[in-house]
Amino acid sequence: LFLKAVFRRSRQAYNLPPGPKPWPIIGNLNLMGALPHRSIHALSKRYGPLMYLRFGSFPVVIGSSVEMAKFFLKTHDMVFLDRPKMAAGKYTTYNYRDMTWSPYGAYWRQARKVCLTELFSAKRLESYEYIRSQEMRALLRDLHEASRSRRAVVLKDYLSTLSLNVITRMVLGKKYLHREATDEGGSGSATTLAEFKRMVDEWFLLNGVLNIGDSIPWLDWLDLQGYIKRMKKLSKMFDRFLEHVVDEHNDRRRVEGESFVSKDMVDVLLEIARDPNLEVQIDRDSVKAFIQDLLVGGTESSAVAVEWAISELLKKPEVLTKATEELDRVVGRARWVTEKDIASLHVSSRRRCGCIRWRRC
Repeated sequence: LFLKAVFRRSRQAYNLPPGPKPWPIIGNLNLMGALPHRSIHALSKRYGPLMYLRFGSFPVVIGSSVEMAKFFLKTHDMVFLDRPKMAAGKYTTYNYRDMTWSPYGAYWRQARKVCLTELFSAKRLESYEYIRSQEMRALLRDLHEASRSRRAVVLKDYLSTLSLNVITRMVLGKKYLHREATDEGGSGSATTLAEFKRMVDEWFLLNGVLNIGDSIPWLDWLDLQGYIKRMKKLSKMFDRFLEHVVDEHNDRRRVEGESFVSKDMVDVLLEIARDPNLEVQIDRDSVKAFIQDLLVGGTESSAVAVEWAISELLKKPEVLTKATEELDRVVGRARWVTEKDIASLHVSSRRRCGCIRWRRC
């Protein structure tokens, strides 16, 4: 009766959006299935584009339409900019030190500025074009070799390898990940390509799960689903690899002395971390958290996007034909499509040209 009175009073205090009646303690967690986004979509069909739920101890307002997304993410972006502190941010991103989970404030603003002005400036990204070109050609050679067996290939695996190779060369300066453990340049790779892919898959899974301890804090210590144990294990695996990367870069800096020149994003981050004039000092764990963001964030999303784009093109041959004709007209067939050609293409074809050049090969 006491809990019922509390819930009733909290609902009367605010003009809340419609939503299902919550249970004591668990709230509406019982309505969340294995895929929470689908469960929420089903609820939105019943309660509308703006609805109120309770996840354990916490009230949750969910917007599920274009208008609501614009309201939260654009019109009132500053109000809803922060993220709640959850186990994934604590255990997989060095205690909320990365861009994704760090709270809004001086640290986050400084990290965003570093990304925009130092890591992802137009000049720096253009300087890495040769890496993207080399890895694309290497991928096409691998696909051509695989085609000789006349067997189907899992394209996503090849795309993930392409993304990893490009990202690691841009961020780390070389391919740290190999099919087998190696001793390239006198130092081990710390992890294999297959192991790193499993780590990335596990990272995405654990950062998207509905952990009961996040919604019911007094149950957190029980780790009922075993997610926190997995997060801690994954954190140690990533840390072993990232420690290896940072140590190698610091060693090269010491050896080269005054002749040292930054050649990759890790060098840039370590250089920035040494700046005594930073508004918020960046420690070693922060550097590792940023490196992890760059590696994980730029890998799987790119591979999945290209895979889906190719799939859609194959389902719509008329679109594929139209885009191919434009590429033939603008670029021709005597050379490869390059990034500089994109500006000369029609807007709709720009989105497809990367997929078409795969198709033409």
